[in-house]
Amino acid sequence: MYLICKTNCNFKLIINVKQFFLILICVISVTQIGQTQTVIATKKTDNLIQFSGVVLDKDSLTPVPLVAILISGTKRGTKTDFYGFFNIIVSPGDELEFISIQHKNAYYKVPDTLNNKYFSAIQILVKDTIQLANVDVYPWPSREEFKKAFLNLNLNDTDYERADKNMQRDALTYLERNAGPNAALNYKYVMQAYYTKVYTAGQQPSISLLNPIAWAQFIDAWRKGKYKKDQKKK
Repeated sequence: MYLICKTNCNFKLIINVKQFFLILICVISVTQIGQTQTVIATKKTDNLIQFSGVVLDKDSLTPVPLVAILISGTKRGTKTDFYGFFNIIVSPGDELEFISIQHKNAYYKVPDTLNNKYFSAIQILVKDTIQLANVDVYPWPSREEFKKAFLNLNLNDTDYERADKNMQRDALTYLERNAGPNAALNYKYVMQAYYTKVYTAGQQPSISLLNPIAWAQFIDAWRKGKYKKDQKKK
């Protein structure tokens, strides 16, 4: 069955009725599908939630930075900042996975009954302790090197001889020159400086011109000719 249509230009257009109805049905179907997808996209947009929160350590309750947060089943995610804070767009019912190197993975499922556009939560992570195997470190790379070093040990010295070597003048001089002050001497020096400061607090500092000890040191240096040497150098 064919339809004959006349246009304004006096052309005759022959159209198959079956093809016409098929084209009409396709156009209606495409329009309905587009409208359905628009409605679904609108519903999905309406159900989006801004999910924010903080990730804390279970033991110290301190923020955990740089924690990877992934939405299960998708390729979307985010990470926490230096203060453990995160912010991500989710849908009701989504499951979040928290991944940290020093902690065990944690999961959080967003409630599917939420009606608000904003939701916040606090996620606690548990530290993951990894027990490593014991490692024995030896100063010799092989058994042969150990055997060689053991056989070359010089055990002929007696306790008296070793003590005499440790008490030699060269060894003691080296220790005296390289030994630093201990804690007791440091404490004594600091306290003496503090007492001197407190002694003259609120008044004029002491003048060395009236200090007999300073005069004695000056006279002793003058007798030894230290000032004459300085004049010769000048």
